[in-house]
Amino acid sequence: MITDSQSMVCNGLTKIYSKSQTKALDSISFSVPSRGVFVLIGRNGSGKTTLVRILATELEPTSGTATLDGIDVVKEPDRLREKIAIVPQEARPIPWMTPAQTVQSYLLWRGFGYAEAKQRAHESLERLGFSGNSNTLNRMLSGGMKRKVLVAMILSSEAEIIFLDEPTTGLDPISRKEFWEVLKEIRGDRFVVLTTHYLEEAEQLADKIGILDNGKLIRIGTLDELRQSVKYNYSVKLLSKPAPAFIRLREGEMVTGRDGYLRILTTEEEAFSISRDLSRGGFKFTINPVVLDDIFFYLVNHGGKAGGDTEEE
Repeated sequence: MITDSQSMVCNGLTKIYSKSQTKALDSISFSVPSRGVFVLIGRNGSGKTTLVRILATELEPTSGTATLDGIDVVKEPDRLREKIAIVPQEARPIPWMTPAQTVQSYLLWRGFGYAEAKQRAHESLERLGFSGNSNTLNRMLSGGMKRKVLVAMILSSEAEIIFLDEPTTGLDPISRKEFWEVLKEIRGDRFVVLTTHYLEEAEQLADKIGILDNGKLIRIGTLDELRQSVKYNYSVKLLSKPAPAFIRLREGEMVTGRDGYLRILTTEEEAFSISRDLSRGGFKFTINPVVLDDIFFYLVNHGGKAGGDTEEE
């Protein structure tokens, strides 16, 4: 039994939705320190949101247990809710309120006094770039700005554990990177659990990364640990379809990414040999050291196993 009073711990966590009999989570077990940024990645329907909702006391598991800092999410939800804040994937700010009113009301609800709530709301909104929009009605804001209002709410609180379910969806690239900087600032004194579709985001922010697929946790570790689980260190990405028939790998593996393009994971020597053949054939391609995108699809295609290893828990 994994236990740790300074960790997020799941033991055999399973969730089956009764109406559809869908197994959203399938006996997930892991333990990660409750500090820094823990990022969950996976395809749509992999179980990310279900896991976050259980850990944030919004949903009960079918079986198994989960604790945060030793607090059971099912047995002691009220105690845990004093320590956490969450931005759910489907959340939207109230249309007829302003960002300033939204954040301030949230802080009043959490028990802050009026003056402190007003000051905290102002500081949080300024931090996220609302200097000219804090008194604009939420319904007048873009989808990305509405997401930032919700993020400002929880960043303004003193919550020790923050759940962010795809918080940067709809943000433009500049706003997304500004948000990354905010998370980097707070990672030292809060525990952030983040789900994302942007693998670059996970690379930039994560202290630990969990990969979910079809309700199973297929791998967990730091970026370096995940990189080491893939035995090939170079990736050649074909930018044309279909792939040329003349490619014959002496060593390596072909993987189709989420963009539908072929990636060849292989050794440095083989990668440059392939690139010469592709250049002579007039094919467009890129060649790079493996990144999280390559690692993700390699591990998903292998059910989390690499080089004979079993999945980490």
